[in-house]
Amino acid sequence: MHKVTAFNCSARKDGNTAILLKTALAEIKAAGFDTELVQLAGKPLRGCTGCMGCFRNKDRKCTLPDDGFNGYAEKMWSSAGILIGSPTYFADVSAEAKALVDRAGFVSMANGGLLRRKAGAAVIAVRRGGAVHAFDSINHLFTISQMVIPGSNYWNVGIGRAPGDVEGDLEGMTTMKVLGENMAWLLSKLHSGE
Repeated sequence: MHKVTAFNCSARKDGNTAILLKTALAEIKAAGFDTELVQLAGKPLRGCTGCMGCFRNKDRKCTLPDDGFNGYAEKMWSSAGILIGSPTYFADVSAEAKALVDRAGFVSMANGGLLRRKAGAAVIAVRRGGAVHAFDSINHLFTISQMVIPGSNYWNVGIGRAPGDVEGDLEGMTTMKVLGENMAWLLSKLHSGE
């Protein structure tokens, strides 16, 4: 069975970003895929230092002292689909999302394209503005890594400030459901010949 792993890159463990990701994952799971939500809240994930150790070692790992990243990366390498969710901070992604994106992208490239032809989708929680830029920031990882990006009926954005507010954004919640349906459809097509 193929797996889809979602990464909640919010400092709030079960806040709006998690709600949006869980909504998409529910549709993917209903289509018969194994799903997992990884929450990065409270984890000591740090950014890439550009040390190039991953290019020297080529062992599918980051050489920085273990802060959980290599476990997250292994989940990515073993997943057919990846969702990365982030709140919008100053019109961009959270520091956790940026660290995950940079390090996963670098290790993937260093090892011949570990993310190549996987499905990837960005999910963004926002209070009001800046969500499209944050959405683009995550999609840059997917496009440069030769991933396939399923769309939805709108950008993958949910609006809300306090934890749980996104549930009142009916359009945003519908967007997440359609995203989940489309990712499941895409994965079924990508792996139909196996």
